[in-house]
Amino acid sequence: MKVGSMTVPLQHMPLAEALEYLKAMGVEAVEVGSGGFPGNAHCKPKELLADRQKLKEFAKSFENTGVELNALSCHGNPIHPNKDIGAKAHEEFADTCRLAGELGVKKVVTFSGCAGDCPDSKYPNWVTCPWPEDFLHILDYQWNECLLPYWEKAGELARERGVKVAFEMHPGFQVYNTASMLRLRKELGDTFGANFDPSHLIWQGNDMVASIRELKGAIYHFHAKDTKVDPINAARKGVLDVVPYGEELERSWIFRAVGYGNGQDFWKSVISALRMTGYDDIISIEHEDSLMSVEEGLGKAVAMVREVIISQKPAQMWWA
Repeated sequence: MKVGSMTVPLQHMPLAEALEYLKAMGVEAVEVGSGGFPGNAHCKPKELLADRQKLKEFAKSFENTGVELNALSCHGNPIHPNKDIGAKAHEEFADTCRLAGELGVKKVVTFSGCAGDCPDSKYPNWVTCPWPEDFLHILDYQWNECLLPYWEKAGELARERGVKVAFEMHPGFQVYNTASMLRLRKELGDTFGANFDPSHLIWQGNDMVASIRELKGAIYHFHAKDTKVDPINAARKGVLDVVPYGEELERSWIFRAVGYGNGQDFWKSVISALRMTGYDDIISIEHEDSLMSVEEGLGKAVAMVREVIISQKPAQMWWA
């Protein structure tokens, strides 16, 4: 495994400077935003695809610093009921896949997207319960008329470029937990896998080790981000919380830097479960801790990941 990080928190720096900054911290590989919600301050696919010299200079940035370009991130909603929003997200995803193919990057991290409740919808509709039965009709429409047809076609584009698609299992989208991830994978095959981000599963009540084991062979990427569930607020109002993220004291849970939501033993168990199920790739730090500056949050997260990561292949044991 390699200590990794997204470059998005450092988008105020030029790419080369951000890479040097992360390298000095101990980061070995990075995930670069190429559109959608992460933004594309460090990577503009259209420009790079249109200009071979710019593409060469972009690739050289990683060679010069010795930091690996491990993944491109393009988090959008290509099945948004607003056709303009959906089309923009698709265009960014398609350009990202093309760029990944040019660079030899093997995976693109994204969202599955969330559809509306019918063809005339204006906004996405995330269903969280099976009753009244209207919700099951919505789910049937979303999966069979929107999600699966879109990704069946988009998967062809990814395969043409030699790219795997890693869905961040994120509430608010059709793929948000292990069951929905495995359902899509069963329908559409192993072009698709999970970006396993504990921060989104912790507050849903998932056990991380059980979830990692259930997804054995289907985890293509890993985001190192923590969540702290507030026992007082969660006890009085549950974890389905629409209080703005900035109002930390009133929320049932908040995103934290690695180690500030759950301790070292938790993260050791997560990393060990990843190793046992065959994952041997980047542990990509995502900073979204609203209580810490970017510099402090990244620094503390890197220190924790370096403590718990398993970077060497196990030795051959005498009983093997």
